[in-house]
Amino acid sequence: MQQDIRDWSDHYWWSADGVRLHARVHDGPAEAAAAPPILCFPGLARNARDFEALAPHLAARRRVIAVEFRGRGESAYAKDPMTYVPLTYVQDVVALLDDLGIERFATVGTSLGGLVSMLLAATQPGRLVGAVLNDVGPELQTAGLDRIRDYIGAGGSQPTWMHAARAMAELNGAIYPGYGIHDWLRLTKRTHRLTPEGRIVTDYDKQIAAPLRVPNGGDAGVDLWPAYRALGDMPLLILRGELSDILAREAAGKMAAALPRARLVEVPGVGHAPTMDEPEAVAAIDAWAAELPAA
Repeated sequence: MQQDIRDWSDHYWWSADGVRLHARVHDGPAEAAAAPPILCFPGLARNARDFEALAPHLAARRRVIAVEFRGRGESAYAKDPMTYVPLTYVQDVVALLDDLGIERFATVGTSLGGLVSMLLAATQPGRLVGAVLNDVGPELQTAGLDRIRDYIGAGGSQPTWMHAARAMAELNGAIYPGYGIHDWLRLTKRTHRLTPEGRIVTDYDKQIAAPLRVPNGGDAGVDLWPAYRALGDMPLLILRGELSDILAREAAGKMAAALPRARLVEVPGVGHAPTMDEPEAVAAIDAWAAELPAA
């Protein structure tokens, strides 16, 4: 996949509680103007740059919108940190859909983004026409959730991109054991930013961790299987990292068996979560996109 320089445009909209939010919009081909667009949702500590390769690749077929949840990337930080929860992100996405006049859409969601997709299916019936759930589902492993709680919101700054990449490798080496330094630099530049003082820091509001600190924070708290089943008979791709500590192989198998058009693909050699740059992931997403309705 090749990314052209600035092959997207900025779109800003406002949440119901006055947070200015941001998305990258990749216009698809003119002949696909009537097709439901694909909305890309990043993981908990991630932003639209997670889709810097995948979004333009998918935009060869149809319009693609890479969303930045509140507190990430160019989306503003929330005044109330307890709004950093999935149901608020769902409300923010619905505000985006209304702002752009989008009635029907598909989603590609990594981790948190996949939870948002499931909740959209449950709360906006008839609007979702297909989904990719990247290493997430209605059953999440406690070990992985505990690992995420331990590092989200922590950390300081690094003096150079190379220092930051090496720190990233130390923290996440077990997730991407095959990565070399160039891979870590690429990942670091997706997840970090340069401050006005010339330091490298993670590109999210540290307060996104606040809801995870409350009792049972980060756990679903409710049975998410009804939300998953709301995906119904639409084209559904379940990606699972072979080494994932979030989505167990058994749980992924249950998901694939529960819905008629669900397809499970395991991405070898990576944990939580696949970057969706992997050849196996790209091929699976291409096959999924080919099944989406044309209008």
